[in-house]
Amino acid sequence: LRNKIYNEEISYPFNKIAENLINRFFRSNYFGVPYKSIKHDVVVFLNEKITKFQKGKGKAFSYFSIVAKNYLIMINNTNYEKLKKTDELSVVDDRRDIPSELSIQYEREEKSEFIDLFVNHWDINLTNYFNKRKDLAVADAVIELFRNRINIENFNKKALYILIRERTGVNTQYITKVVNIMKRVFGELHVSYQKTGEIRKDLVEING
Repeated sequence: LRNKIYNEEISYPFNKIAENLINRFFRSNYFGVPYKSIKHDVVVFLNEKITKFQKGKGKAFSYFSIVAKNYLIMINNTNYEKLKKTDELSVVDDRRDIPSELSIQYEREEKSEFIDLFVNHWDINLTNYFNKRKDLAVADAVIELFRNRINIENFNKKALYILIRERTGVNTQYITKVVNIMKRVFGELHVSYQKTGEIRKDLVEING
C-alpha cells in the first residue's frame, strides 16, 4: 500500500520539484555529477524529509520546494569550495563568488514571488484590515506601488509619499499611520512565507 501511494501520488511531484529547481537555478553548477544523478539525490533527500512535514503548517508542495532548494544550495556551495581547493586555477574564476551570486539570485526570486503573494493577499483582504474610506484609499495606493514596482524609478521614501499623497489627498501623518500597520502585516506574512513558502490566511486581522 505504501509503495502504491508513493508511486501514484508522491513520486511525480517530487521529481517535478527537483527538475524545476535544477532547471531554474542551477543550469551552471558545481555539482560535479550528471543531471540525472543530482535529480535522483534531491528526490532521495525529499523522501527522507517526508516525516518532517506537518499537516496544517502550509502546502506540501511549497514546503518540499524550500527543502529541496536549500539542499541544492548546500551541495552546490560545498562542491564549489572543494573545486577551489583541488582544481587548477584555470578551472575556477576567482573573480566570481558563486555561492554569493546564487544566494543573491534566490533572494531576488523569492522577494519577487513574495511581493506578488503580498499584493494578492491585500487585494483579497483589504477590507478586513481597514473599513474607513481614507484608510482604504491609502492602503490601495500603497499596494498599487507594489504592483507597479518594476516601473518605478525612484524608490526614495519622500518621493513615494508624494505619489501616495497626490493620489489620495491625505496628509503625510495619516499616510504613516496606515503604512505602519501595513509594515507590521508585511513582516508577519514574510515570516509565514519563509517557513512554509506561502502566506497563511489565519494571519488576517481586522483593525477597523
